[in-house]
Amino acid sequence: MHKISKRVIMTAWLLGLTVPCASQPAKLANDPLARIQNVVVIYAENHSFDNMYGLFPGANGIHKATPEQYTQLDHDGTPLKELVVFDHDGKPDASYPRMPNRPFRIDAPPVNRPPSQMVHSPIHAFYHNQEQINGGQNNLFAAMSNVGGWTMGHYDGSQFALWQWAKDYTLADHFFMGAFGGSFLNHHYLICACAPKFENAPASMRVSLDANGKLLKRSESGSAAQAAVKLYSGGGGQISPDGYAVNTSQPPYQPSGIAPAQGGSLDMANPAGNARMGLPVPPQTTPTIGDALSNKGVSWAWFAGGYNQALADGRQPPDSKRHVIYTAHAPSPNFQPHHQPFNYFANFAPGTAARAAHLKDGADFVQAIASGTLPAVSFYKPAGMDTQHPSYTTIMRGDAHIAELLQKLKASPQWKNMLIVVTYDENGGYWDHVAPPAGAGWGDRWGPGTRIPTILIGPTVKKGYIDSTPYDTSSILKLITKRFGLEPLAGLRAKPGDLTNALE
Repeated sequence: MHKISKRVIMTAWLLGLTVPCASQPAKLANDPLARIQNVVVIYAENHSFDNMYGLFPGANGIHKATPEQYTQLDHDGTPLKELVVFDHDGKPDASYPRMPNRPFRIDAPPVNRPPSQMVHSPIHAFYHNQEQINGGQNNLFAAMSNVGGWTMGHYDGSQFALWQWAKDYTLADHFFMGAFGGSFLNHHYLICACAPKFENAPASMRVSLDANGKLLKRSESGSAAQAAVKLYSGGGGQISPDGYAVNTSQPPYQPSGIAPAQGGSLDMANPAGNARMGLPVPPQTTPTIGDALSNKGVSWAWFAGGYNQALADGRQPPDSKRHVIYTAHAPSPNFQPHHQPFNYFANFAPGTAARAAHLKDGADFVQAIASGTLPAVSFYKPAGMDTQHPSYTTIMRGDAHIAELLQKLKASPQWKNMLIVVTYDENGGYWDHVAPPAGAGWGDRWGPGTRIPTILIGPTVKKGYIDSTPYDTSSILKLITKRFGLEPLAGLRAKPGDLTNALE
């Protein structure tokens, strides 16, 4: 007679399954999803699939891109004569050659920028990304970028430590960022499948669009290709016309890019904002995956590299200089407040029990790995210097950081029941040739956007496998929801997969 453990009974209850009687074998033993006790999500930054894994053997990579997919167009619909890389002043950068209108290797002649070198950061914003995708043709990336043809560059990723992890486990080659645009909105999509509401945003923060819903563009003499970097929207472009925050905006609580008010609470961002950032986003109340987990009694945490340092930095008086928040020079970890989505939500406001229980420092993550005390669901956000974000760090630094964490996780006492998802918040403005899924059940006004790299790692993951199931960022939420029997979030799309095709 088989004795059923309390763990099996609890797992079955979380999944909504019936526990077999003592005379029957437990079905859970053969269910790879049920075997997963710990889900770990590592969220890196700003690279498209083709940019990093476009040369991965067997994947839907650059060799499968057609001329129609890679030939970049001018704003008037004509093919660009050549790829020109622009500098931060919007002028052709003389340190880069002019190249044919097609994908090129960044780390090979004639460009020769190895992944250990910091490089340009293409604009990665909500309305820009929509226009770059151009209805799935992906042929306006160069024209809709501040760096022009640089968007078409890619690396030989075989030099990355993460490449080997992708070879050993599962690489998802049809995984798309959940929302158009940049880091801010995609971090929110990761936790709530939603866009933050900011109905009373001032006109100075709102985007100005033309009659077709596209960014207004300056009238310039000369070719449209030369004017490509001179795009603008009438306001700051952070807030949609109907009051949703879609581009980088600041949290209402510290750590924030907006200092406390003079004489106000040091835990809060100044509600009057500042000239550079505008006003802070109001506290949000949409349910998050954290709320869903807590409601079910499932343990979880958001771990952020540099969080404790940034919190102390943000809680300084407003006239004190910041040394951690948005500070790229050593020894600062370059903490990015807009990468911390739970810090925008009223349920996790300063002083709440939920904030103390669930918002943790990156050092707590490393300690929990070693001691085998990771919660059932862990989100880990590296500090800015370890995210692989172009312009303020390098691919190789972030690659080494994440690979070191993976080695620690594999050595953890919890490894045997672990699923790790290493993914990216968004494409960083880099081109990719695969069209995002569209149509009912696949997409909505928020996305999905461009394809991004995603690696699934763990004992229950298929080995040496390429998973071409269509996924997006919400697929992570779907997997967590399914595994722990949660109430589904309202914004989840119907058709993207739940990652279980990668399990064995």
